[in-house]
Parts: sequence; C-alpha cells; structure tokens
Amino acid sequence: MAGRARRAGGRAARVAKRTAEVPEINPAPPGQRGGRFKPLTEPEIQKIYNTSLRFLEELGMGDSPDFLTEACLEAGAFQNSLGRLCFPRAFVEDIIDGACKEITLHGRDPSRSVTIGKDRVHYGTGGAAVQTLDLETGLYRPSTTQDLYDFARLQDRLQNISWFARCCVATDCTNNMDLDVNTAFALAKGTTKPIATSFFIHEHVDPIVEMFDMISGGEGEFSKRPWCFVHISPQISPFRYGPDAVEVTQACIRNNITVNCITAAQAGATAPAPPAGFMVTSLAETLASLIMVNVFKRGHPMVFSNWPFVVDLRSGAFCGGGGETALMNAASAQLSNWLGLPSGVASSMTDAKAVDAQMGMEKGITALAAGLAGANMVYESSGMMASILGCSFEAFLLDNEMHSHIYRTVRGIEVNDDTIAYDAITHSVLNEGHFLGNQVTMGAMQRDYFYPELANRDPPITWKENGAKDIWQVAREQVVEILDSYHPPYMPRRIEREIRRKYNILL
Repeated sequence: MAGRARRAGGRAARVAKRTAEVPEINPAPPGQRGGRFKPLTEPEIQKIYNTSLRFLEELGMGDSPDFLTEACLEAGAFQNSLGRLCFPRAFVEDIIDGACKEITLHGRDPSRSVTIGKDRVHYGTGGAAVQTLDLETGLYRPSTTQDLYDFARLQDRLQNISWFARCCVATDCTNNMDLDVNTAFALAKGTTKPIATSFFIHEHVDPIVEMFDMISGGEGEFSKRPWCFVHISPQISPFRYGPDAVEVTQACIRNNITVNCITAAQAGATAPAPPAGFMVTSLAETLASLIMVNVFKRGHPMVFSNWPFVVDLRSGAFCGGGGETALMNAASAQLSNWLGLPSGVASSMTDAKAVDAQMGMEKGITALAAGLAGANMVYESSGMMASILGCSFEAFLLDNEMHSHIYRTVRGIEVNDDTIAYDAITHSVLNEGHFLGNQVTMGAMQRDYFYPELANRDPPITWKENGAKDIWQVAREQVVEILDSYHPPYMPRRIEREIRRKYNILL
C-alpha cells in the first residue's frame, strides 16, 4: 500500500507539472499546406477541364458589354452565330498561363499580410447576412452598421481568421452609396487585417478609394499598397456576364485593387444538378471571369473563386451544410490548384439557426474538406448561420477554435527519427513502463497538440460544479467580455473627423 501511495503521489506531481502551464506555441497556425484530399482523379480532372474549354469555345458567354466584347475580340476571342462571346482553347490556356499565381493580401499592419497561392490554406469571412443572432435574446434581428463594426473588432482578436470581408449587410443604410461607404468604414475602423468589401456600381469605387487614401496617408497612397480587396460576381449563371459587375471590376483594376471573382451557381437551379456537370459549367464560368480580368490587365491579381452552392431539390432552399457542399467545394479547390490559380471556395455555411449539434456537424465536415483539399481561401468560414442569412458573434469564436483543429489535421504527421523516437520508446518500455513526463512527451505536447479554450474536456462532476454551461453560453460570455473591453484605436481621430465631414457615416 505504501508503494502504491508513493506511485500515486509521483503521478500527481507529473500531472501537475504537465498542466501547470498551457503551452503558448501554436502547433498549426494558418497557412498549413493542404491537398491530401483529392476527390477527383487525374482523368476526371482532365475530362472536366476539357469539357469546360469546349463550352467556352462553342457556347460562350452572353450579355457581354460592348467594351468587354471589343477588348476580347481584339485579344483573340470571336462571336458565334448567336452573337455570344466565345474563346478558343489556345486563347484560354494562354490566359491561364499568364494569370497571377500568387497574391499578397496586404494588411494595414504589414505583419498581418497573407500570401495566397499554391496549396497554403487560410480561413476567412465573407457573406451578406441580413440578420444577426442577438447576444441577449438568442433570436435573429436585422443586421446594422454597429453589428458590422462589432464583428470586425471581435475577429480582430481571433488568430485563425486571416482576412475580414463583410459578413453582414448593414440594413440601417437607406441607399446603396451609404451602404458601400459605411461598410468600408466599419471594416477599416475595426481591424488592420486584410479586408474585403463590395460595390454596387462602379461609380462608388473612386469615392471609397479616396476614403482609403485618407486613411493611408494621402492621395494615391492606398493603390501603392491596397489593403482592401473586392468581392465581385462578374458573371451570372448560366453563362452570362453581368455588365454592372464587369464595370466594377474594371474600376477596381484601374485602382490596383485585387479582385475576388466569385462564381456562385446553385446546383439544380442556375447550374446542373449532377455534381460532375456542375463542376464543368462552374469552372467554365470562373474561367470566363479570369479571361475578363486578364484582358483588361494581364496578370492582375484575381482570386479564382469557384464556389459550388447547393439547393435542396425538394424545396429549392439554399443548403449551406451537407456532404455535397463539402465534396463539391473540395473538388473545386482541387481543380483551381491543378490550374495553378489562387483558389477560393466557401464552407462552414451551416443551415442551423442555433449554436447546436447541427451547426457543429455541418461546419466541421465542410470546413475540414476544404482545408484538406488545399483551398487557399475558405470564405464564409466564420460566423455564418441559417443558410448564410444570419451571422453569429458566438459562432465567430467557435469557428476560430474549429479552424485550429482543422489546421492541425491539415498539417498531418511528420515522420522522422525524432518523431518516431526509437531510443525513447525502448527506454520507457525497459524502465518506467509509461511515457508520462519524459522529454519526448513534453516536446510533443507543445509541438504536436492543440489545446482548446472553449471546448470542455473536464469530467462531468467538474463541469457540473462550474455551472454545467454549454458551449454557446461559454462563447457568449467571452464575446461580451471582448466587445465590452476591446476598442482598437486603428483610425486616428483626426482622420476619422475628416472622413465624417466628407461622408455620411452612420456608425
């Protein structure tokens, strides 16, 4: 009995030593290299690609504005008998070869800039939710400018969100110009990470660039190092250009702004229902955006955002979660990376309305699949709820923690002499009979394992003693604490006063 007591005491000391301090080292930060999950075989990729090029050459794009048609015809495109703008295979492949392959998304703080391309994986935001899950009532209400700013400063504290794009629509703005201005202002005031916004019409681009110049230090300064990129959908599925969005693209290129050209077709609605047919048409349409950008300016940075969206074919309702969404976005990332283009997909768009098991399941499977496939930019991945109609503060924190687990999974297992540790295994087998507390274990503790802050790993009795809180409650408490205390001084008061005199700022 005495021997057993001494062993128990020794074990307690070792446990205390291991748990005395949570390691500060992040075992898997953003930018891990993905690509291990390949839902498509090489012959399947070739068939999808070849058929996409056939569509571009034979069917082409409709509703091309005259200025785009003229530029494309001059570059080597042609019009078919129906007047549709068509692109020969050699023309498309030349565009792909000359397109930008890596993009720097500048942060206003240079240390927060992100390099996009190859198989590096980053998670960020996006979306246009018109409702916010209220922290007090737990019910949805219309989103406001204040919500957008609060989301911006909340995510500013979260290390796994690499950029902040508008996640909700400020419904308190009464006209489109006010909406574009106030969205850009709230983003710039709340974070120094790379930000992304959108523009209703091209006339809004230059005034907002002027505001960004004021923040950057003077006329023309923003375009020298643009810390905001723009979400644009320059084509309308199936196979048509959107003239207004094409004009916005041209205005952004003129101001040296990186463009994220999004194809967001919906399987069974604006795209074929069979996943293979969807991948063909959606790839062709995203290539049509790439052609447009490179005809305007060869090599201009464009994120190749081929976003497969799914509808419930029984009802026509948008589906943000599910195996099909996970699979098709992973396949999209694989296709884009195969082309060598900076890839963008969308995931973590749960259909759940509450922070519950459905939310965790749908976010987990879709976000993990995108990361394992090597998607460079995973949009909509933080905070989105209710089939992207809603946004949640608590979900931002939970998704940030989920991304840590995903980055760790994407990182994989390093196999070498040090990690196999043959001598250490032999020593433990012949001596202590366990691996608790030895140097190999302590090294792996900091290098190989992530320790969550929100997920509860306590025994049931300890969980009960601490109030038996579910993860929604824990996240809400942390959100309230951050929003009450964190007000980053990113915009000098003098500059903010000048902006408020010039623009109708509602915040």
